[in-house]
Amino acid sequence: MKHCLAFLCLLGTLHYALAQCTVPASDFQLEGDYFIGGLFEIHTSAPIYQERPEAIHCSSKPFHQTNYRRFQLMRFAVEEINNSTNLLPNVSVGYEIFDHCSDTQNFPELLKLISVNGLIQPWVEDRHQLDVSKVIAVVGPFASTQSLTVAPLFMADLIPMVSYGSSTTVFSKKEKYPSFLRTVHPNKDVIEVIVNIVQHFNWRWVAFLNSDNDFGNDGRELFLKRIKDTEICLAYTKGLNDNISYSQMFKQIETNGINAIIVFAPEFTAEALILSAIQLNVTNKVWIAGDTWSLNKLLQKHKGIKNIGTVLGVSQPVVSIPGFDDFIYSTKNQTQCENLERNIFCNQVCNCSRSAEEILAVDPSFSFPVYSAVYAIAHALHNTLQCGADQCNGNITVYPHMVLAELKKSNFTLLNHSIEFRENGDPKFGSYSIVFWNSGDAEEVGFYKSLYFFINGSKIKWHNKGEVPTSLCSKECSIGYVKEQNGIHKCCFTCTICQNGTFINSTKDPYKCIHCKDTEWSAAGSTSCNLRLVEYIPFTDSGAILIMIGALALEGLTLAMSVLFAINYNTPVVRSAGGPMCFLILGCLSLCSLSVFFYFDKPTISFCLLRSLPFILFYTVCLACFVVRSFQIVCIFKMAAKFPKLHSWWIKYHGQWLIITVAFVTQAFLLHICYFYAPPKPYNETQWSPESIILSCDIQFQAFSGLAILLVFLGSLCFIFSYMGKDLPKNYNEAKAITFCLLLLILTWVIFTTIYVLYQGKYIQTLNAMAVLSSLYCFLLFYFLPKCYIIIFQPQKNTQQHFQALIQNYTKTISQ
Repeated sequence: MKHCLAFLCLLGTLHYALAQCTVPASDFQLEGDYFIGGLFEIHTSAPIYQERPEAIHCSSKPFHQTNYRRFQLMRFAVEEINNSTNLLPNVSVGYEIFDHCSDTQNFPELLKLISVNGLIQPWVEDRHQLDVSKVIAVVGPFASTQSLTVAPLFMADLIPMVSYGSSTTVFSKKEKYPSFLRTVHPNKDVIEVIVNIVQHFNWRWVAFLNSDNDFGNDGRELFLKRIKDTEICLAYTKGLNDNISYSQMFKQIETNGINAIIVFAPEFTAEALILSAIQLNVTNKVWIAGDTWSLNKLLQKHKGIKNIGTVLGVSQPVVSIPGFDDFIYSTKNQTQCENLERNIFCNQVCNCSRSAEEILAVDPSFSFPVYSAVYAIAHALHNTLQCGADQCNGNITVYPHMVLAELKKSNFTLLNHSIEFRENGDPKFGSYSIVFWNSGDAEEVGFYKSLYFFINGSKIKWHNKGEVPTSLCSKECSIGYVKEQNGIHKCCFTCTICQNGTFINSTKDPYKCIHCKDTEWSAAGSTSCNLRLVEYIPFTDSGAILIMIGALALEGLTLAMSVLFAINYNTPVVRSAGGPMCFLILGCLSLCSLSVFFYFDKPTISFCLLRSLPFILFYTVCLACFVVRSFQIVCIFKMAAKFPKLHSWWIKYHGQWLIITVAFVTQAFLLHICYFYAPPKPYNETQWSPESIILSCDIQFQAFSGLAILLVFLGSLCFIFSYMGKDLPKNYNEAKAITFCLLLLILTWVIFTTIYVLYQGKYIQTLNAMAVLSSLYCFLLFYFLPKCYIIIFQPQKNTQQHFQALIQNYTKTISQ
């Protein structure tokens, strides 16, 4: 590619008299001892579909004013370095800049940069046999796709590429791009600021629109990765290209109810998007701009920009570069000859007539990155040449990889910024500003630096009548309500209150009700648990005291009755009551009452065992005694006459004691099995009352079913035999007394069982002890007490003659 402007200038010199104009040297070239390459997209090339190879005409493409400003910044920086007495003394820096207007058709210029005398030379160990490349480093290009295309050409010979705009993540991988550095932060940092803005204003239902290229797709992947563990949901995403239907895209955004739109795209793509939004009357949205277009002057001053909503953006801080304005004015005031030959194509022709005011008024983004990139290369060259205060070592042959080594070690101050690079080539310097488009200007409202985020929301004039807009799929749940996700997005949910015994920790997991511990409780809709109140019946409880007094009274009564029966042992009343069996029954009733004392205070293993053992074991003996006693009553009055042999056998082999012994041994055996496999143990009852823990004993009813069956069986036999004696003499009421006692016993346990089903609070222990005590008093009061009354107050009925008369009268009656 020939440098036509230089050629035209030479032609103008030869024909000065005819042309009568002064043509300056090309802006794209400058002679010097060492050359820096420059790649700037001054003209933007749209996709071209061609049937044969054609030369690219950059100057015929749309002009990019912002990139032209950056192009001039490189020229300014080189001129400033050449005029410096401290940096590279007595060494001049030249440049070769190309209008990189195409990703795929600018290779002739790139190959020219890395060629020596028109040839591409492979690397050999003995470089003395080859000429040295005139280019020591390259500044640019801006776009990530452009860098991805051309970078391999420079990586082969480790020619440093210092990009001022390529922010795709892949360039941080040094195994692929060993000589690539950049003066802008990677996309990850911009995405971090954007996510912080979204989180700050609680926008959880967002759209992400990105350019359909390496830069935009990288930003989208980083955004998805960053919001993975946040409450932000990506409701809609779209890659922007030349064939997109903006009307359909905005219709889908509106249908989904999205009010926050992130636009991560280059300046031209963002301009087309926003202008389409204005044209299609898209309103009441929050637009979050990436750093590539957040300071776009064209859109800020567009008359319809206020209608689309509120625009926030992430931008690089605007660094004022002293002397640059004067440089632009002096450059534009030079006499230039334009359009000397329109038919001659040349990539190095600027083909623009912008004034100095127009150049200085455009988006200043990425200005300092260009400026710092040129200075970083100059400082690296300065160190490579071992420059001192006055001169540099001219005997050193400079290779690009030597400059690269010094670039990586950069550490100097430029306009109060410390210029350093990380090991992966990313810059250590720089921060981000958060801007708000306020009536045609970008006003700084916050910043982000070194993981510190700040934004002053009071400076933002929201389109929503001054209130912060919302962008949610579902409204936030009230306190105490859990989110139940609807569909694939966690931001879409219904709210359900957390039930008793659970709570919600919204900061930890708003989608799950957490169960309280067994020692805690909570009401419905709680955000924390409370400690349960531990409840049990102490010995000092008034109910416990009354029951224990009743048990002690029973002990006294059984003792007194035993003494009374012993004194009157040979009387008919004692004999008819059971004789020696009376003492066994009274003794067992006394032992059963011991169980009552273990229903109070804090349950222990021994307390739980002794609650049931004495009562079950000795009450079995009592029931067995009454079974035998009932059978004897029936046998004497009915079976003695009809079955005399059976009566004789019963008397001869002491059948009553045999049955009592069998019942006792059987129940003792069953108790042993139950206590071995499923012993009663202390148990914390947490189901009955949510606010308290009731200390009780855990009795497995399945294991104790055998014991209960034996007791029921004995009680049933006793009831059957005693009921058979209902027609005995009125004054001889032994069977009737036993029947009545059994009815009271049944009624007692039916009442307790009903209460137990309906109520299982702490007082169930008191009621259980009361049921046990009632079971004992049933026999004591209604079987033994009447006999004591006869012995003491009606001794005339306690005679042999009285009882014989009753028996003889009844025998005559049943024989007839």
